[in-house]
Amino acid sequence: MITTWFRGRVRWVLVAWMFAISAVAYLDRVNISIAGSSIERDFHLTHVQLGWVFSAFALGYALFQAPGGRLADRFGPRKIIALGTVWWGVFTSLTAFVPAGIAGMLAVLLGVRFLLGVGEAVVYPACNRLVASWIPSQERGLANGWIFAGVGAGAGITPPLITYLLVHYGWRWSFWASALLGVAAGAIWVAIARDRPQDHPWVEPAEAAHIRAGLPEKTPAAAAPWRSILGSREVLAMAGSYFAYGYAAYIYFTWFFIYLSKVRGMDLKASAYYGMLPFVAMAVASPLGGWISDGLTRRRGKRVGRCLFAAVAMAFSGCFISMAMLADDPRLASLILAGGAGALYLSQSSFWSVTADLAGSSAGSVSGVMNMGGQFGAVVTSSLTPLIATHFGWPASFLTATLLCLAGGAAWLLVDPARSLKT
Repeated sequence: MITTWFRGRVRWVLVAWMFAISAVAYLDRVNISIAGSSIERDFHLTHVQLGWVFSAFALGYALFQAPGGRLADRFGPRKIIALGTVWWGVFTSLTAFVPAGIAGMLAVLLGVRFLLGVGEAVVYPACNRLVASWIPSQERGLANGWIFAGVGAGAGITPPLITYLLVHYGWRWSFWASALLGVAAGAIWVAIARDRPQDHPWVEPAEAAHIRAGLPEKTPAAAAPWRSILGSREVLAMAGSYFAYGYAAYIYFTWFFIYLSKVRGMDLKASAYYGMLPFVAMAVASPLGGWISDGLTRRRGKRVGRCLFAAVAMAFSGCFISMAMLADDPRLASLILAGGAGALYLSQSSFWSVTADLAGSSAGSVSGVMNMGGQFGAVVTSSLTPLIATHFGWPASFLTATLLCLAGGAAWLLVDPARSLKT
């Protein structure tokens, strides 16, 4: 039976569980960066080859963003998210089952990570499709902020958790534990989620009316054709900005832990502790940014509350990242880089709130296209960061991220959040 607390708050119960799924999803993908040194040793990989493994996941994740979003538009986010959690549980487990000595071992590892990326690709476009049906426009900043706070929470608990499992049980157990958590999260999702408020037995008339009143009036009811999505200036600008966002963010998800231990000389425990800081900053800044964005939107409109706010946040992120390279003390550098991660995640909810407002019933497809841009940024940074570091030094790798953050912030000035897609 639904508790008294749930009455009038069912949409926030779903947001809370999307936060949990987001956290587990990032635990599943970041664990390999913590276990990276052990995997390099067991599989006899170089840094560049490990970068290929990182990129294989990101490539599968990027290529299936738009198809995953379209599936959520077509079949509903409840089914697609459930399918995704089972899929990524299977392929996270298979990562640990790859034998170290087999012929073509690197190719097998690349294939498994690519397919893991395919399964995880559906999660955020499907979440955004749910937001488009369940969350009033004026609450979307905070809702998306909490969903993506799961990114920081999941990535933040990963260093100490995976380090503990790695030290006591070996790196393979860290993947099996992550897989079990993913399947459990998906099972609970199936039990509590519905695609629309009117389909949920817990939703009372007052909450349903509140949701309906807050849905954008200009949102198209029919699914937008791909030519309309791919021809939209707003969609292309946000996809370009999200490329820059993804490039900067994935330095933290792939190379940050290795940077602290190999370049800055921290031991395993110190790396695990300081490696948490950017993700704690992400977890705090994501809902904070959504809350600020909603407040500015109510007072100054979406142009200021969504677009200008995101542009400024990304610019500040770039400044923090470049400043960290000037710090000689590794602990101070870690703190400044954590500030860069936090500033970046202040802008997170703007991307997803604007795509939900812009697209309505096509929110899965549109946010999938946008997120595909972000994940191509992840593909590039996973392999390009160690190459730049090898030839020009690690400061050059972080300066590249700085310049992209500034360009990504500028792209937001091209976005008109009042437009809607043509169907």
